[in-house]
Amino acid sequence: MHATTTVRIGISARHVHLKQEHADILFGQENYLLTNFKDLYQPGEYACAEKVTIQTAHGKIDNVRVLGPYRPETQVEISKTDSRGLKIAPPVRNSGDLDGSAPITLVGPAGTVELEQGCILANRHIHLSPKEAEELHLINEDIVKVEIPGEKGGILYNVHCKIKDSYKKEMHLDVDDANAFLLTGKEDIGYILKD
Repeated sequence: MHATTTVRIGISARHVHLKQEHADILFGQENYLLTNFKDLYQPGEYACAEKVTIQTAHGKIDNVRVLGPYRPETQVEISKTDSRGLKIAPPVRNSGDLDGSAPITLVGPAGTVELEQGCILANRHIHLSPKEAEELHLINEDIVKVEIPGEKGGILYNVHCKIKDSYKKEMHLDVDDANAFLLTGKEDIGYILKD
């Protein structure tokens, strides 16, 4: 194997994607508008000023950031370390693949939403535009390996490719993966490996 291209690495802390109906309940206002706190690297996506508590019968995590824009379904993304504290077992999934995922409760300043499913550990994935994917001879949902340099460097397997017109080339890792490779969240890069 040899490296074919570099890829910027973004570290995804625990976060929540909301559908409109649930935001209205959590924040107590019909047709609630999320507040853009900071634009993210992917065009059209942003961190919101709004935060919620996520909880189970065994624990809770306060101040979990909401990400915008709204989604068709509410989704909670946490790390394996988070799941141990909450004593739940969310599956590793692609974003939006929520059937049979873990239940969790969201608590906002004005209301509570109990999800029968919706909590996942997000797959490692790379966002790519169609042009970037074509240059790498990759198609949507291809799975690649990515080499991470550094003192605790290594190879990440099972990295899913997500292709969309609005995307820019960036790999997303959760905090557990990032910590294992001593990533800092500042100008981290990896190398997509080609067989």
